[in-house]
Amino acid sequence: MAPKAVLLYVPADKAPTIHGQPLFALDRKGTTINQPLVISRAQHPISRALISENALKVLYRLKDAGYASLLVGGCVRDLMLGREPKDFDVVTDARPEQIRKLFHNARVIGRRFRLVHVRFGREIIEVATFRAIPRDVSEETMRPEQETGEEAEESGDETPIEAPDHNIFGSQEEDAVRRDFTVNALYYDVRDFSVIDYVSGVEDLKRGVLRVIGDPESRFREDPVRMLRAVRFAAKLGFKLEDSTAAPIRDLASLLTTVPPARMFEEVLKLFHGGYALETYELLRHYGLFQHLFPLTEKSLEREEQGFPVTLVPRALANTDARVNEDKPVTPAFLFAALLWESVRQQTGELLARGMNRYDASFRAADAVLREQLRHVTIPKRFSVPMREIWSMQDRFERRAGQQAFRLLENKCFRAAYDFLLLRAEIGEADAALAEWWTRFQAVGDDERRAMTAQMVPAPGTGQRKRRRRRRRPSSAQAPRHE
Repeated sequence: MAPKAVLLYVPADKAPTIHGQPLFALDRKGTTINQPLVISRAQHPISRALISENALKVLYRLKDAGYASLLVGGCVRDLMLGREPKDFDVVTDARPEQIRKLFHNARVIGRRFRLVHVRFGREIIEVATFRAIPRDVSEETMRPEQETGEEAEESGDETPIEAPDHNIFGSQEEDAVRRDFTVNALYYDVRDFSVIDYVSGVEDLKRGVLRVIGDPESRFREDPVRMLRAVRFAAKLGFKLEDSTAAPIRDLASLLTTVPPARMFEEVLKLFHGGYALETYELLRHYGLFQHLFPLTEKSLEREEQGFPVTLVPRALANTDARVNEDKPVTPAFLFAALLWESVRQQTGELLARGMNRYDASFRAADAVLREQLRHVTIPKRFSVPMREIWSMQDRFERRAGQQAFRLLENKCFRAAYDFLLLRAEIGEADAALAEWWTRFQAVGDDERRAMTAQMVPAPGTGQRKRRRRRRRPSSAQAPRHE
């Protein structure tokens, strides 16, 4: 049953708006805010045994100090679904400086909107203060999703208490309706162990529906990254986008080009390193979002190879999902190498057709693709350099004679480049025998490796030109004197 609506008086000149449009339905008396649905402990599946011990410490210390103390967001959503949360976020009516005084292991973070991180070894419990609905949401220069949970922006040093405060603190009710999706606006109250729902999030959890709070078009215009978040959560949870939430996405997808490329880098990692990259990729393309993240890749995917679609990207994403779900490490260098490879390969082919040599063609194609991609998604050098090394090693895998194979094996990018070679072999782009050779080369001992590389040396008379020895220049001591 949906929560009953009650009216909270808000003067007309202070009603919250997005780009001049009301965020919530208004009448003569004010704005409609839902009276919460309170679900008692006996009626929901969340147990304290499922909550991080450190999160409980934070909750109880806030409660004992007389402050509101609740879990919020993705952790409550996941616990309601019977999943294990990745992290736990706490919300309270205490101000950041008050929270800081309660915990010796806490620091205030955030350049504009201040939060508190309470550190317990490697685990961080993030504590935020209830935020109000601003008079004009478009005035918020930092997006709501950057302020709490997995989206928090942490600076390298603790934010001074005297730093300018741009927070607009409010009530729990206001904090709920300013969040992005109904399923992310659930609260767990440690005082009575109830779940509190202001926006029918529990009902949407039961139905498997992802719904934006407020008017979807207005919320997406306010922050276009919400469209990426909608797709990501739909893929992660296996939910369907609610019809009115999905409807404006294709028309508004181009707004992603207004988002700073540096922010897009972090979003891309969340999209593809969460263990559900393949499903996310399919939804991104379905809603027309992918082309604004990777325009060259989208263009290259429209081509067919000998009448068949290019399948390296989905195979690479499936490979990434498998590694994430097996708790194996993944690197953005491999991810971006896979996403941009087809564009590099096609441009390399075009340059080769014009008569350019292989090395220069590969280098120039990689340079051009990377330069264009950086206009849309920043790729830090710590990832773009090994990404390019993965690409360049694909040609070098062909050269196996003498010490070349041994040197390649010692390259710090070898494993990622080898995995990339296997993917290319799976789709028929690289020689399967070459991939098998490198698989065996890693498995055998040094003696057999030397035997394998010896077989790669061209036989005499096969047409390979003999290298010409350079004549040594005599040193000054040996040079003849001319008197």
